Amino acid sequence: MGVVNEILSVLDEMFPNAECELNHTNSFELIVAVALSAQTTDKSVNGITINLFSKYKCPQDFVDADLLEIEQDLRRIGLYKNKARNLKKMSELLIKNFNGIVPSSQIELESLPGVGRKTANVVLSVWFDVPRIAVDTHVDRVSKRLKLAYKNDTVRQVEEKLMRKIPKNKWSETHHKMIFFGRYHCTARNPKCDGCKLKEICRFPNI
Repeated sequence: MGVVNEILSVLDEMFPNAECELNHTNSFELIVAVALSAQTTDKSVNGITINLFSKYKCPQDFVDADLLEIEQDLRRIGLYKNKARNLKKMSELLIKNFNGIVPSSQIELESLPGVGRKTANVVLSVWFDVPRIAVDTHVDRVSKRLKLAYKNDTVRQVEEKLMRKIPKNKWSETHHKMIFFGRYHCTARNPKCDGCKLKEICRFPNI
């Protein structure tokens, strides 16, 4: 556990206030924002949700809207047609199955269109305060570079290894700190290796 503690200590020092950077004021806005963030930056999502959340305030608003109109409202982000379709279907099921309220269980969240394990984990962690580690591209990359997982591990395998190695009461905060570390320091290209306190245990440039 020595290496893991070292990693957690450095992350604590570098990003003590790391948190979800997707703008939201309620659980519905959060699940929409996280679903939209797939293969798109949080910054890009925040750029469209300013207007999106003023127009679509609840699931019924998406249900009532024409699909082409939703597509136009999302057109500035990647995969906007698929995301528009999923948002409309997700809203329909939220109303049909959950009285328009975002559910608080993993199985129920993953029953919604466009909501995979990562999205569900983020919603559970950020909104419902349930310990979770959501593995996005940053967490996956950082975990493999810092030898917390193997190069060929699947996203699910990475998540399971992190949950075994990191104390449960630190799962959620570590998830955010690993995202910040990957987003702003240990980037996919040209990571800031000079002076990095974790350089000695890092696999870069091999991963």
